[in-house]
Amino acid sequence: MSAPLMSLHRCCQRSAFLLVARRHWSSSSSSPPPLLSRLLLNLTQRFYDVEMLLSWRSQMSRKQLQRKNVYYGYTQRFYGPDVACAYYILSLGGGFRYVGQSEWLRPNHRGKLPWDFLNHKDTPLEEIDMSHTVINYKGLFNLEKQQHLRVLKLQGCPEVDDWFLAKLHVFQDSLEELDISQCPRITTGGLAALRNLKGLKHLNVSSLPRISSPGLVIILLEEMLPQCQIRADGYDLRQAGGEPIDQQIQRQR
Repeated sequence: MSAPLMSLHRCCQRSAFLLVARRHWSSSSSSPPPLLSRLLLNLTQRFYDVEMLLSWRSQMSRKQLQRKNVYYGYTQRFYGPDVACAYYILSLGGGFRYVGQSEWLRPNHRGKLPWDFLNHKDTPLEEIDMSHTVINYKGLFNLEKQQHLRVLKLQGCPEVDDWFLAKLHVFQDSLEELDISQCPRITTGGLAALRNLKGLKHLNVSSLPRISSPGLVIILLEEMLPQCQIRADGYDLRQAGGEPIDQQIQRQR
């Protein structure tokens, strides 16, 4: 039984118990229960009501996230992978630029989509900005056929994790710039998967809260991607002794 159903089952059991208890107290000729008992009973009922509400809200949030990152297979069959990719990006509030064009396409301030992308059936995307959107691992499948993608910006994306970074190997022949700064779910293990992006020239890993020993991680990235310029702001790169970590590494060598 799933967690939401278990929570609902417990809530129903508790509600039935409370209903029987109320009937017993109302039909009994004895005096009503003391104030403390009534207070605890009321709090118990409220606790299970809140638990059920939070569980329902969490389940609805997961379903909404899945719907937003669904694979646009139907659109791809009728309009091609470029239109399907553009539609997915715009639906999530992102933006992009086509190969050979300088204009960026984004939803306006009211969220209205620029439907001009339907006229670019066979035009690949060169730059994609999904910053602060809910793109996740499954949604990335809508982008994987963009073989000319040079720039991918994912700043502040709450659902970008290590699995997401491992999937980026599909862009290893084209991707030159990647921004994954301020993504709260990325760990050191996920950054290790970036070694497949041999053509990467610019990488932004600033302010990743789950990165331990950021100085060592940055040095590791520089060794894995020697041709890449690493940007890493928002870290304290000094050890307990006050000496910068890069100086300690050089001294040990």
